[in-house]
Amino acid sequence: MKVHSSKGAAQAVDPSAKKFTIPKIKRDFKRNKEIYLMALPAIIFFFLFAYMPMGGLIMAFQDFKPKLGIIGSPFVGLEHFRAFFNDPFFTRLLRNTLAISMWELLVSFPLTIIFALLLNEIRSKLFKRTVQTISYMPYFISMVVVAGMIIDFCKSKGVLTQIMATFTGSTQNILSIPEYWRPLYIGSGIWQGIGFGSIIYVAALSGINQQLYEAAVIDGAGRWKQTLYVTLPGISTTIMIMLILKIGTIMSVGYEKTILLYNPQIYETADIISSYVYRKGLLEFNYGYSSAVSFFNSVINFVLLLMANKLSKKVTDTSLF
Repeated sequence: MKVHSSKGAAQAVDPSAKKFTIPKIKRDFKRNKEIYLMALPAIIFFFLFAYMPMGGLIMAFQDFKPKLGIIGSPFVGLEHFRAFFNDPFFTRLLRNTLAISMWELLVSFPLTIIFALLLNEIRSKLFKRTVQTISYMPYFISMVVVAGMIIDFCKSKGVLTQIMATFTGSTQNILSIPEYWRPLYIGSGIWQGIGFGSIIYVAALSGINQQLYEAAVIDGAGRWKQTLYVTLPGISTTIMIMLILKIGTIMSVGYEKTILLYNPQIYETADIISSYVYRKGLLEFNYGYSSAVSFFNSVINFVLLLMANKLSKKVTDTSLF
């Protein structure tokens, strides 16, 4: 019996068992061909729209001309990167992008978790589903429609402007005041995304063993202590994974809402890297320069992702890879 168990242990740690060979892949495909076929559309999508376009990164090192193409356009090395770093707007773009991202991280991220926790405390299934449905609905509204609503609300006679007038006495269009841009951007983002963003946390909460709550009740823990010592530890892994992903996109503030709402009056606080890329690439047709700026953005995001992942793995034993 001892010899048999030792062989079993040796087989369990045999490195050759972990190697992927062509015959093994073929056998696995035959056993799970339905799963592979289901994954095929997603694989094709990411290959066509995520990996193939990466070949266009070479434009960041070229004075790209559409008529010459990638192969025929002259190579300029790091010239576009130098121009961006020396751009008088570089500091403003970096400051605004980081400010909006940090406010989203400090405000939107925890509010989404809190909203999921509050949903979890609702005992009436009908009321809970009603709240969830209402909170999800803004996410599916077109960004163009949302921007139109914000513009109407922020006009001199708009609802938000009138509410602000009771405190400030001014009926000036809110979208023309630089100081109001970030709260407006963050607030509208919370309204639109808090419900949909809470889905993953609600799913994680449903997976917590209910016996842990029963044991906590027996020990005399109230709802607050149950949340602190059972609920939050139960979803801590999900929170850390989402936090890592959020840090990995800290430089990627979406340009859609920005370009739909901003104007030269509020560039000082509203202009971000992605909107700058839009102006340079699509309005000024400076494709090489805009590609260099986007490439810089992606590299910073990648470095932040690696750092956040490594730190999380070291501190909490939770990581993406």
